[in-house]
Amino acid sequence: MAAFDCDLVGKIGSMALIRRRDKDIDYNIFARLGADLKPGMIWVSSGATEIGRLDYLKRNGSLLQEDEMAKTDYAAQGQSILMEWYRRFISPQYSVRQVLVEHQHFNDAMKREHIRTLLLRAQQQNAIPIINYNDPVSDDENRHMELMQMRWQRGEEAHIVECIDNDETAAVIATMMKARILLIMTSVEGIYEDPEDPSTLVREIGGKDTDEVLANVREMQRHCVGASRPGANGAKAKLEFIADTVQNGTTVIIGHARHHIRELVEGTVPRTIIAAR
Repeated sequence: MAAFDCDLVGKIGSMALIRRRDKDIDYNIFARLGADLKPGMIWVSSGATEIGRLDYLKRNGSLLQEDEMAKTDYAAQGQSILMEWYRRFISPQYSVRQVLVEHQHFNDAMKREHIRTLLLRAQQQNAIPIINYNDPVSDDENRHMELMQMRWQRGEEAHIVECIDNDETAAVIATMMKARILLIMTSVEGIYEDPEDPSTLVREIGGKDTDEVLANVREMQRHCVGASRPGANGAKAKLEFIADTVQNGTTVIIGHARHHIRELVEGTVPRTIIAAR
């Protein structure tokens, strides 16, 4: 039996998919990803809400009052645009499949297995899954109530997946799929000792075994502050979400979305790699 059931699970953040200054999509990023994505890869993509917000602004000249309902409306508007650009740039010889997930899918063994087998079939059927959290149908209040009920039923110590961020979604999927690599693409080069000083990029968080790696990850979290946008969780949360993935033997790579997937995996560009030696 192979050690890994999936070669790569990747994730890209919202801010890496847009040109904030121009209030537009970064089409070059989609073109680069489209050239790189192949069957055997599972791609988790943020961006629906931010792209929907930009599209709404273009069509209406102003934005909605920022609240949970606006996020729902923007996500519903941006979802089809997000998939349109992936389909446009991914090679036409490959199928593209959208998979919208919610926290409940990973907290239910039957639903989790259904998703796992769907993703395994995609590898065999020449298809690339593009996964996103289903924001339009799951608001914060409902999610928190459902999670509270799960904790009451299973006990406070039970491991409950919340998927408050697509970093967590990607890590959960990488663990579920026994991925060889979890690649997190961001708008920075990786993890920094000092987020204000690019020269402090941490190129490796390693150790003799997974326990030592995780201890070094905990230490690195002390340096992590800030995020790319209001409401995002930043580098500290990224390091928190990957704990189970690292324990599962997966190599985690965090790097800038301007690089090709191959460059980040091979280490020919700056990045942070997290793995046991």
